[in-house]
Amino acid sequence: MEPRNDGPQRSDAQRNRERILEVALAELSRAADVPLSVIAKKAGVGQGTFYRNFPNREALVLEVHRHEVQQLTDAAAELLKTLAPDQALREWMDQLARFAVAKAGLSDAMRQIVGTTDGPAQPGYALVVEAVETLLTANHEAGTIRPGVTSDDFILAIAGVWQLDTRGDWQAQAARLLDLVMDGLRAGAPGRG
Repeated sequence: MEPRNDGPQRSDAQRNRERILEVALAELSRAADVPLSVIAKKAGVGQGTFYRNFPNREALVLEVHRHEVQQLTDAAAELLKTLAPDQALREWMDQLARFAVAKAGLSDAMRQIVGTTDGPAQPGYALVVEAVETLLTANHEAGTIRPGVTSDDFILAIAGVWQLDTRGDWQAQAARLLDLVMDGLRAGAPGRG
């Protein structure tokens, strides 16, 4: 059974859906088996509203993940509209770190739904690679990163964000790690003078 999609939602229905997704991300990150009724209650919606949007746990978990991936991938193009390519890439890397931390908590719930959550078979992986390629292309064209960096190179270089300890000061650790990666990407860039 799939969520109903009869066209554009009323603004209050859209707010309810967004609130459910926000609460679900937080709650599923804490415990994969959190009762759906707890999520509905914390989101401030009734059971009918909740199940109209998400008829079962699988639909909710997959939509939370899809929503997070979509926000991350949409950010690449949005950042390139307002920032220089290297600044957009660095800001997007911060968003990727936040995504990695959120996904770490959500991974148990995802594992229950789709099995393993690692690697290219992961739902949304292709969209993330596409966002990386968009950012790298803009940086190559601007000469702000070293020539020849591929999306595979980039993904391997930032793999440490998936190892962040969320119980500590992960934001400071992520910033240091991503600054090191960015410094490496900028080294040898043709546009640096």
